[in-house]
This record gives sequence, structure tokens and C-alpha cells, in this order.
Amino acid sequence: MTEIVSIRFNERGKAYYFDPAGLTIEQGCKVVVETAKGLEYGECVQENHQVDDALVIQPLRSVVRIATDADHRSAQASKEREKEAFEYCRQKIKELELEMKLVNVEFGFEGNKVLFFFTSDGRVDFRDLVKDLAGRFRARIELRQIGVRDEAKMLGGLGVCGKQFCCSQFLNEFHPVSIKMAKTQGLSLNPTKISGTCGRLMCCLKYEEVAYEDLVKKAPKIGAFVDTPYGKGSVINVNLLRGNTKVRLEDGFDTTLKTFTFDELNILGGKGRRAEYIAARDEGRLEEAGFTPSPPPKLTKTLDLDVSSTLTNSFHSKPAERKRDENRKRDDRKQNKRRNKPAHKVQESEAVAPQSQPQPLEGAKKKKPYYRRRKNRGGGGGNK
Repeated sequence: MTEIVSIRFNERGKAYYFDPAGLTIEQGCKVVVETAKGLEYGECVQENHQVDDALVIQPLRSVVRIATDADHRSAQASKEREKEAFEYCRQKIKELELEMKLVNVEFGFEGNKVLFFFTSDGRVDFRDLVKDLAGRFRARIELRQIGVRDEAKMLGGLGVCGKQFCCSQFLNEFHPVSIKMAKTQGLSLNPTKISGTCGRLMCCLKYEEVAYEDLVKKAPKIGAFVDTPYGKGSVINVNLLRGNTKVRLEDGFDTTLKTFTFDELNILGGKGRRAEYIAARDEGRLEEAGFTPSPPPKLTKTLDLDVSSTLTNSFHSKPAERKRDENRKRDDRKQNKRRNKPAHKVQESEAVAPQSQPQPLEGAKKKKPYYRRRKNRGGGGGNK
């Protein structure tokens, strides 16, 4: 085990291991350390602790001292000169019409080196720019081209999730991200939905890749031919997070999609195996082809026996028998209507037969028939 301290040189940078050299350094303390570039000013992000020797890259450089007030003033002066150098360099790039974008500027702690970070689509001839910068700042000038991910890490910002960029918040290194990760997780392959602000695939696709790979090993593929408790069918949809699939059954009268868990399915093959099953089923040689007969369709427990028998008979009956059943049902409905009809609406044929009419008495006057006078509705004259 080796005793070390973790030092970071900027807010979004990586933490490096250093030998405390017998000093007890607390977290958040400013220190001056020795690096390959010379003396650097940094901040302790993790106090003295022990790590395995395999994690330490030798030779391990040491901490020179805990920063003094003079070191603080020197670091503050370097920060102010960085702003001046950034504006001057951007102005020169515009004057020289160079196809490059300036991202950041860093001054060395000792003031003898200035590092300019920029992005560009291709190679840039910046020899004239280096001469102007060296004549202005009287220090060693270094221009370093970086990628769009490093640019996003330096500048920071908010992602599509509404939080700060992972690269500028806690990621110390960039891990490779491929389009295969998006396919494994079932995401849309639209570049605008799986790309970050930098234009590259989002780093968060890497976080759940291992979990999705384990789920994919247990799940059947879409289009696979499987055996289920209700018969054989084809997989239409797979939900990895819920652990279930939707299957379209090949047997029985039920044409709806049924949902099964991964454990309830037995994978028989792909589309070729399904074609073999259909051919063997039509020819009646399922056992010879290596298929077990599917179980009969299950009826629900709430289905009444009389209703099920009626459905079965009506399904398998002949057209003449079906027509006879329909006529009998229609007659029954008519009879029920007659029974439920009120007494004052009963037809005369169903009522009590009326008594015979009484004969008139002898000598009684007969009534003359009444004739209604017809009115002349015309416009002319005539007898009224």
C-alpha cells in the first residue's frame, strides 16, 4: 500500500496522485506540486489515504509545499492574464482568417508557458499566430488542438436532461460510445435524440450497457418462434425492463396478442422453424417433424355451460338449422310481446266474441238514412 493525496489543477480536470512527502494535507487545501511541466498550483480533492501499489504509476511525484499567500497572489495574477491572452488570441485569429475556434487559455504557475486550446475541422497553419503571441507575452507558446468532447468539458453547460454535462461534472475520462449501445437499449436511432450538445453520442449510453446486455441474453429476439403454455407462436414485441414479451399464437381461435414472461417461453427457432411447423401442421405430421401437439384452447371459468354449448352448436350447425333457430327465436319474441301488451290494446281477434245484435220491434219506425249535403265549393253558381 502507498500513501498518496489526490490533486486537481482545474475545476473540471482529472485528479492525479502525488506523494504527500510527510505532509498532512486536508481536503480543499491549496498546494504547489512538482510536475513534468514544472511547478503547478492545485487543490487537494482527497486527503492522505492508502491505495494499492498497482494503481500508482511510478515514479510518483511529490508535493513541494502547502501554498502560501505569495502563491495565491501569483495564481490570481495568472487567471487575470488568461482573460487578456484569450481576447488577444481571438482577435489575431480573426485578422489572420484562420479556420479555428479558440476554447481556453492556461498560464503556467511560473509564468514561463502559455497553453492555447482550440478546435478545428482540419489542419491549420498557425505559424504567424505563434510569432505574434510569443512577441506579446514573452513566454513559451503552445497551441493544442482538442476534440468537441473536450471542448464541451471545458466550457460546461446543460444537457437534454436538464442537468450539467457529465463530462464537466464528474467524468474524468471519456469512454468509447457506439451506436450498438443505443440498439441494445431499444432507443430511437435518430441522431438528434441520442446525441449530446457536442454532437457526439451521449456519454450516459455507457452507464446501463452492462445491465441491458444481461437482459438481452435472457430475452428472445423479435420474430423468434417460441412455445408457450397456450401453444406455439411468434414474438412480436420485447420489453426488457419489465421482462415480458408479446406473442402472436399460431394455434386455436384466439388471434389476440398474449403477454408472457421470459421464463414461460421455450425458444424453438426463428422464422425458418415457424415455416416448418406450419407445413407439418397442415400435413398432419407434427410428431415426425419433432413438434409436440399444442394444448387445446382454454375456456374461461366464468363461461356458462349452456352458453358455450349454444355457441358451439351455432358455429358448427348447418345453414338450414341456423335459419330454423332464428325463426323460432323470432316467434318467441312476438309471443312475449303479445303477453305483455295491455288489455285495451288487445286485437279484436283475441278478444271475447261480441253478442248478436237485437232485432227491431214490430211497428217501430225505421230511421231514415242521413245524407250529408254536399257543399258547392266551386266559384260559380249552381244548386245548393
